[in-house]
Amino acid sequence: MERTIFNMRFLLLIFLAPSVWPASSSSAQEKFLQCFSSRIQPSNPVSEVILTKNSSDYSSVLRSSIRNYRFLNTTIVKPQFIITPFDESHIQAAIVCAREYGMQIRVRSGGHDYEGLSFESYQEFVLVDLAKLSSIILDIENETAWIGAGASIGELYYKIADKSKVHGFPAGSCPTVGVGGHFSGGGFGTIFRKYGLAADNVIDAQIVDANGRILDRESMGEDLFWAIRGGGAASFGVILSWKLRLVSVPPTVTVFNIERTLEQGASNLLQKWQSIGDKFHEDLFLHAAIEVATSSPNGNKTIRVSFVSLFLGRAEELLPVMQDSFPELGLMRENCSEMSWIQSILYFGGFSPRDSLDVLLSRTAQFKGFFKGKSDYVKEPISETGLEGLYRRLLEEEASMLILTPYGGRMSEISDSEIPFPHRSGNIFKIQYLITWDVEEETERHLKWMRRLYAYMAPYVSNSPRAAYLNYRDLDLGRNNNGNTSFAKASVWGLKYFKNNFKRLVQVKTATDPSNFFRNEQSIPVLPSWRQRKMNLK
Repeated sequence: MERTIFNMRFLLLIFLAPSVWPASSSSAQEKFLQCFSSRIQPSNPVSEVILTKNSSDYSSVLRSSIRNYRFLNTTIVKPQFIITPFDESHIQAAIVCAREYGMQIRVRSGGHDYEGLSFESYQEFVLVDLAKLSSIILDIENETAWIGAGASIGELYYKIADKSKVHGFPAGSCPTVGVGGHFSGGGFGTIFRKYGLAADNVIDAQIVDANGRILDRESMGEDLFWAIRGGGAASFGVILSWKLRLVSVPPTVTVFNIERTLEQGASNLLQKWQSIGDKFHEDLFLHAAIEVATSSPNGNKTIRVSFVSLFLGRAEELLPVMQDSFPELGLMRENCSEMSWIQSILYFGGFSPRDSLDVLLSRTAQFKGFFKGKSDYVKEPISETGLEGLYRRLLEEEASMLILTPYGGRMSEISDSEIPFPHRSGNIFKIQYLITWDVEEETERHLKWMRRLYAYMAPYVSNSPRAAYLNYRDLDLGRNNNGNTSFAKASVWGLKYFKNNFKRLVQVKTATDPSNFFRNEQSIPVLPSWRQRKMNLK
């Protein structure tokens, strides 16, 4: 016992030495570090679990999973400490000590946060980077898996494929996305019309709450378990792991990609797609991507629409379906490629289906640069006039793209209130708007263009509220830059992300984290104190 105390004091003295710890540190920061160091096991040296701004690895770890370069060189506050936990006790210590000494917690699993909220703040904070909590335990016999919140989607797919050729999971197509945030915001992919969202297939979870307690589904209760599957778990605690229900996939699937420019009739095809994309059989996923291209042979700029599909079956089954429903596309057998489901993951992830599955284990994103994204939901086909205006605006920005994702199928069968994600029946497709650029000085110009495009699209998309997808986080919605989520401002974006489920999320938040410890610029707010009293919430 004396040896243990001596070791901990020795580590703490070394870690607080002037060569490591800046002389200008505040008392609160020093006390946080002392508190944290006293709570972790001596078998984990402090310097391996927590990084300060003077640590040699601080910058590389901070930058390691920042995908959007808009947040690399900003004046927004960077974390005072980066916690890289090996086990749950490190997260418990971070929460207890941050709460005691008035520091915020931000949690990062994969770093694909569109607005950087998982690794930046306007207030002093501690970053908990979950990358080392990435264990995956599969139970193929019972078709379940436990996955650490720091694992990537690619790692999950790799593990499943290693154990079974006929199992999969309905999550996203980008393999470097972390499951912690992806599942907690909903999470869709190429088989979501068959099986619903990733969050629809979460059957248990472990979370550390604001008091440092580790809770599972039984101990957290059904209200909190409901909230963290689609409501953004970072508003309620730190997810340690998810338990998933695996789904069945056939031994052979079929993909195709047919591209057409405006000169080749792309707009007419898009008009037809709008009316049928959500009505296909649930085994068929066919999305449309609209982008700027160069036409041949004159080299002028034009609009190209790519119709990209995954079919859960063989090409011979797909061809008659397309001939009956969408003959105008002209799909032929030579357009189709048959492969395994895991090869389709490579295909939609931007790799060759012939590549080694090892590429799914890489944490290096294929894209890192400046970008801005937004989202919309569409309930009625966009008119020809509306599309023409859209094309003109896209031609102003060559590096812009719209991805139109068809709904229907299983998504129309699940209740809007089953989990916080409400965008179900009645939506024919979702739009993701994207623009990328290479030079930091161009940021403001591109942001203004995106906002003009978004304003233009207002008459053609959902309204009352104009809905949005939480995982495509957008701080333009009810903009709030001070890190304190006011109830009034939160209602603006809260209704867009969650519609009628927002009220229940606020109630769960108020009951489980009444001090609003877990907060960011778009976290679920707590009810004002007078409303808490009225509802007898503490």
